Amino acid sequence: MTKSSSASGSDTLLSVSSPYSGELLAQLDTASMAEVQAALTRAAELHRDRRQRLSLQRRIEILHNTARIMTEQAEELARLAASEGGKPLLDSRIEVTRAIDGVQLCIEALRHDGGRLVPMNLDAASSGRVAFTQKEPIGVVVAVSAFNHPLNLIVHQVAPAIAAGCPVLVKPAEDTPLSCQRFVEILYQAGLPEPWCRMLVTRDLAVAEALVTDPRVGLFSFIGSARVGWMLRSKVAPGTRCLLEHGGAAPVVVFNDADIPQAVKALTRGAFYHAGQVCVSVQRIFAHADIAALLAQQLARAANNLVLGDPLDSSTEVGPLIRAAEVERVDNWVREAIDLGAHSLSGAAREGSNLYRPTVLSEVPADCTLSRNEVFGPVAAVYSFDDADSAFRVANDLPFAFQAAVFTRDIQNMMRAFHALDGSAVMVNDHSAFRTDWMPFAGLKQSGLGVGGIAHTLHEMQIEKMLVLHCTDSLH
Repeated sequence: MTKSSSASGSDTLLSVSSPYSGELLAQLDTASMAEVQAALTRAAELHRDRRQRLSLQRRIEILHNTARIMTEQAEELARLAASEGGKPLLDSRIEVTRAIDGVQLCIEALRHDGGRLVPMNLDAASSGRVAFTQKEPIGVVVAVSAFNHPLNLIVHQVAPAIAAGCPVLVKPAEDTPLSCQRFVEILYQAGLPEPWCRMLVTRDLAVAEALVTDPRVGLFSFIGSARVGWMLRSKVAPGTRCLLEHGGAAPVVVFNDADIPQAVKALTRGAFYHAGQVCVSVQRIFAHADIAALLAQQLARAANNLVLGDPLDSSTEVGPLIRAAEVERVDNWVREAIDLGAHSLSGAAREGSNLYRPTVLSEVPADCTLSRNEVFGPVAAVYSFDDADSAFRVANDLPFAFQAAVFTRDIQNMMRAFHALDGSAVMVNDHSAFRTDWMPFAGLKQSGLGVGGIAHTLHEMQIEKMLVLHCTDSLH
C-alpha cells in the first residue's frame, strides 16, 4: 500500500481498492478548495507569462522521454492498471502499448501540423498582403477522466495538453487514480516542471465543480457519464471550450449473408472486452431473422467459454465490474428484461468478487431498460429483423449515438448501413468498439461534444493565430 502526501497536509484521504479482491491498494490525499484555487492560479500565471512557456523543442524532448520511461516500466504500468481498474492483464498490457503510442502520436502531430498559409492577393482588398497562421496553446486545460482505461484515457487528455503547451490540471476517476498519479510522476521524471501538470483528487462535488467552472479554464475535457458531463458543460464559464466523451448503446446489424463464425468472434470481443465497460461496447445486435437464432446460440456458447477471474491472472479474459453497485444495477436490468419476456442464453448471474457472467439475451423487449440505455456491463442483446430499414430505425431510436457496426459480404448492404446508421463511425465486419488512437472518435447526440483522438484533441487545445503582413511594395 502507498500513501501520498500533499503540501497542505490534508487529513481527508481517498482509499483505492481492488475491484476484484477488495484489497486496499493506496490512500491518497484529496485536494481542498484552497489547493484547487492555488493550482488554477499558478496554471493561469504560466499561460499568461509567455516567457515561462515551454518551447516546442522542450515539449518534444519531454514527450520523447515520457515514451521511453513508459516503455521501460510497461509491465509495472499494466499491473497497476489491472489492479485498480479490473481490466484483465492481457488487455491492460495492450492499453499500456496504446498509451505509449499516444505519447508518440503527440510528437508526430507537432512535427506535421504547424499552421497554414492563408491565400491573399486574390482581389483588390487583399492586394499586397501575405497571411499565415501558427498554433498557440488555448490556455489552462482541466481534464476530468473515467475509470475504464485508467492510463490511456489520461494520456489522451494530458499528453496533448503538454504537446500544445497548455498547463493541465487533471482529476482522475476516484476508483482509478493510481495510473494517473504514476503517469504524472513519469512526466516530471521526463523533465516537465511540476506546475505544468497537477493531479487533483477530490470527492467534494463543490470543489470539483469549482475546478471545472473557473473562468481561467481555457478548455474542459470530460470523459464519463452523460448526466454529469452535460451538467458541468452547462456551468462552465463563458469562453471555455469543451470536449465531452460519453457513452452509447452501440448497434450492430448482421445481415443473412454474413460470415457467422467471423461475426461471432468479433462480437464476443466487442461485447465482453473489459466486462463491457467501454463506451462503444457491442450491446444491441440486430440480426436477420434467417440467422438470428444461430447467431445468438453461437455467441452464447462463446460467452460461456470465456475465462472469468482475477485480472492479474494472465489467463483471465473477463474481470470484475468496477463496483458492487454496478453489478447490482446490471443484474437488475437483466432480470427486468427476462421478466418482460427475454430469453437468457448465457450468463445472467453474478459470480463472486464483482464478477458478472458474460450474458447473451434474445427476444429482448424494445421498451425495457436494457434496450433503451447503455448497460456498461457484459451483456449483449440479440434482436431479430426481417426488414433492414426497420432495424436501422430501431437502432437509431435513442438519444445517443457513437460508433456502430455491420456484418455483411454485400457492398450494397455495407453502404446502406453506413448511410442509415447514426454514429460518427461505422465498422464493416468488425465490432463497434474498434478504435485506434489516431482516428477521430466522436460521440453524437447526447454521446459527446467535439472530436477525440490524439491529433484531434491536440487541435482542440490550440488556437490558430493569424498574422497578416501588409507591404506597400508590390507582392506577388
